[in-house]
Amino acid sequence: MINRIHLLGASGSGTSTLARELARTYGLRHLDTDDYYWLPTEEPFTQCREVEERQRLLAEDLLAAPKWVLSGSLCGWGDRFIPLFDLVIFLWLPEEIRMTRLREREAGRYGQEVEPNGKRYSAYLKFLEWASHYDGAGVEMRSRALHEEWLMGLPCPVLRLEGDLSMEEKLATIGRFLDHNR
Repeated sequence: MINRIHLLGASGSGTSTLARELARTYGLRHLDTDDYYWLPTEEPFTQCREVEERQRLLAEDLLAAPKWVLSGSLCGWGDRFIPLFDLVIFLWLPEEIRMTRLREREAGRYGQEVEPNGKRYSAYLKFLEWASHYDGAGVEMRSRALHEEWLMGLPCPVLRLEGDLSMEEKLATIGRFLDHNR
């Protein structure tokens, strides 16, 4: 039975959105790596937690729930959790779609703060620049190359959802996979 699912992909590929829907559909607890990686600060996503603290907090939550879906990347800092995964789902979208989603998401989150002269504008541009390198960068950063290398070493099944699929298409593919692997 598949009760512990990890979703990863580029920022803007839809891992958190799909994880929330899987949690709702299958009665799983949704956890997101951002909640462990980043300290809760007034300006979000600016200060990282120490690795040991991330691992401790995530371990507590993973072990507290028998059924969960974990969204986001934990390559490197969270490799100790690999034996817990029953299934890993890799999401990939073309860069132009991802970047459009990210611009819309950030504007929705921060409004005028990410417009020119806004207090988050510089951080917004830096984030978009970082995210735009996902498909072409090497393993030195969160990239497709890093994720592909990481996926090759997993002992559990990997399901790939690549392209601009609707939520219904993603859920149907995952549902067929889960039904086949009961």
